[in-house]
Order: sequence, then structure tokens, then C-alpha cells
Amino acid sequence: MSRLRLIDRLPPVRGSLTAEVPLASYSWFRVGGPAEVLFEPADRDDLLAFLSAKPATVPVTVIGVGSNLLIRDGGVPGVVVRLGRNLAGIVQEGCVLRVGAGAIDPAVAAFARDAGLAGMEFLSGVPGSIGGALRMNAGAYGGDMESITLAATLADTEGRLHRVKGTDLRFSYRHCVVAEDWIFVEAELAGRPDRSDLIAERMALIRINREESQPMRTRTGGSTFANPPGQQAWRLIDAAGCRGLVVGGAQVSEKHCNFLINLGTASAADIESLGEQVRTRVLASTGVALAWEIRRIGVGTAGERR
Repeated sequence: MSRLRLIDRLPPVRGSLTAEVPLASYSWFRVGGPAEVLFEPADRDDLLAFLSAKPATVPVTVIGVGSNLLIRDGGVPGVVVRLGRNLAGIVQEGCVLRVGAGAIDPAVAAFARDAGLAGMEFLSGVPGSIGGALRMNAGAYGGDMESITLAATLADTEGRLHRVKGTDLRFSYRHCVVAEDWIFVEAELAGRPDRSDLIAERMALIRINREESQPMRTRTGGSTFANPPGQQAWRLIDAAGCRGLVVGGAQVSEKHCNFLINLGTASAADIESLGEQVRTRVLASTGVALAWEIRRIGVGTAGERR
């Protein structure tokens, strides 16, 4: 008797379950192999029911809009849960926004602007969604998630909800203490009253800064490496002579060398190899070991887990 495919062992859902879905189009790098199964929940309850009923041994990997993500060429075993528009609601409650984890960061900034709530302008310069922003304490242009998060709601591996105060998330630079297998589903974000036109001016300055300093409209994953304490990763990369470095179809951006770019023909292996070459050169020239900020998931083409 043939072995059942994974999708045939999963519980029914109201959203969509699809086997062997190519994931390259779900990543800003436009590279990567397939998801063994892709699950797009109809809503939060659909996600919770799935988590509570799926076999305990089935691994789950969560993705959002794929902006700070490298999907390896061999694909992702188990179930890939994509949190999208069905978990992207935004509701205002006074000076607090209750935001679904699938909400796009710039959309949250725009909602806050229109509501006359300041403090979330930095999100207009953070590509990605709120779930990922919470996971890595995303920050830019003088703001970060720690400064605005009152609480977050998470689903554990068995589909139970937990509301966690922002202070208990113990945010630090590009990190929080939440277990990797728990899923952010909602955030309560605090703003402060201000004029919408003034908020819009600050957001416009952020947009101009991004366009001048970062490679826009390219196949990239955003900032590749976290800044070491007291230093800037791009300066270390530049000093190590890596600006413009190429591996296969991947290149270190000439405009901002903490960005890696898919020139159009790169594989995930090219991009990851390029990143590792950058790390090696920076370590050799400066003694600093850069840490990946981009999240890397899946397996290589030979099937090995990395």
C-alpha cells in the first residue's frame, strides 16, 4: 500500500490546502523551492482549528509577505502557513490599533496617519507584515515594535490563544522571547494623537530616505545582516571590499551593501553563498561575525537541512 501524502493526512479547513506549491513567487527574492503543503487560512478560527487537529509530528512554518525571507531551493517540508489578507484586519479603539498579523506594515502606518495617531510612521519604511515585525522587533527611522506594542495575541502549537503583554515579549534588537513554534495572530499597537498632515510629512521623509539610500524595485530581501553592537553592518561590508561582489546570479548591492540582490538568474543557493562569503570576508578583515537578519527556511536541493 502506498504511503499517504501529507495533504491527505491533514484535517479539513475552510481556507485552502494545496500540495507542492512553488514558493518563489511568495518571496521578494523570487527564489526557492515548493512548500510540501501550503495552507492559507480563511480566518483566525480556521488557523486555530487546523493547529488543534493536525498530526503533532507535522512541522509548521509561517510566512507573511516574504520580504525578509530566503526560501532554499529544495523547498519547505511540512505545512507552510501563509498569513495574508484574511488575517490583516485593522480596528481602531481610541489611541490603540488592533491589527491582524497579516496586515502589511506600510498599510498600518497609513491607517494610523488617517486616524491621527503618531508613533507608527516608521512602519511605512519597513517592508513586511506585522507578524514578522513582532517576531524580529522590526525597527527603522527612530521607531521599533517595542515602542508601540501594548500586547500581542499568539497561537500555540495546539491552537490555543495567549494574550501576552508587550513587556513580557522582552523585545531586544531584532528579537523577542516568543517560542519559534508559536504564531503571532494579532497585535495591540499604541499611538498618540497628532495631526494627520504632520504625520504624513514625516512618512514622506521616510519614503525619500529609503528611495535615496536603498535599492528599490529590485529582487532583494531587505537588510541582510543585523548591525553589530555600536557598528553598522553596511560599513563593515564595504570596508571588507564586498560592495558589488557577485556569486552566480546574486550580487551585493552597489547602492547599499547590506542588501543582496537577485540579478534575475540567482538561485537561493547563490544568495546564501554570497551572504556567507560576505560574512567570511568581514570576519577576516574586521574580526566581527555578522549575524543573518534575513530568515532562511527550507532545505537545499540535495535535501539536507541547513
